[in-house]
Amino acid sequence: MFWNNHDQPRIVSRWGNDQEYRVESAKMLAILLHMMKGTPYIYQGEEIGATGTPFSDISEIKDIESINMYHERLAEGYAKEEIIASINAKGRDNSRRPIPWNASRNGGFTSGTPWIALNENYKEINVEAALNNPNSVFYTYQKLIQLRKDHPIMVWGDFELVDTVDEVFSYYRMYNGERWLIVTNFSNEEQFFSSKEEIEEIIIQNTSDRVTTLKDITLQPWQAFVAKIK
Repeated sequence: MFWNNHDQPRIVSRWGNDQEYRVESAKMLAILLHMMKGTPYIYQGEEIGATGTPFSDISEIKDIESINMYHERLAEGYAKEEIIASINAKGRDNSRRPIPWNASRNGGFTSGTPWIALNENYKEINVEAALNNPNSVFYTYQKLIQLRKDHPIMVWGDFELVDTVDEVFSYYRMYNGERWLIVTNFSNEEQFFSSKEEIEEIIIQNTSDRVTTLKDITLQPWQAFVAKIK
């Protein structure tokens, strides 16, 4: 199971919100995927919430598929701006940029010239900054990995989808009498959620406010939590 790879744009920019809710939506996407049944895959940069980089001109692009498409569509009469917008939305170079290790020149990736430029936000979004922030996206991924090692329910548990409004994605994992409820808000707006279930323990969440009940609650934008059910 994966959100990102070298042929896909950065998920937090494509389906999350890489502006106002970058950290929250990146954590939500992590919790949503890693709690599912299957083997999760983490692509370089995903664990620090790396974002896509909008291109303004074809000269900035290295991906041969995008370059060929650009010239083909130009010949078909498409506007340059329209083609670039399409490449920014789904182009592959976004996920192929060097990993920024720190805020130094070229993100500490090389003292030379990288084959493709780093995202301009590398001074804020880099590995060193993530490791120094206990609330960063990185530590959500670290906890999810540890939970998978510690709890067989994440590996072997059955999956049951919960019927919700479109913006809320929720499901159960069930194993040997134990049940976990995963609730995620896949939107920029508050969403309603309600269940008759009672919480025994919150396993992981991406907000600071502790979830104490499942009855008639208002989910914050991009909120996600996992509740062990009594």
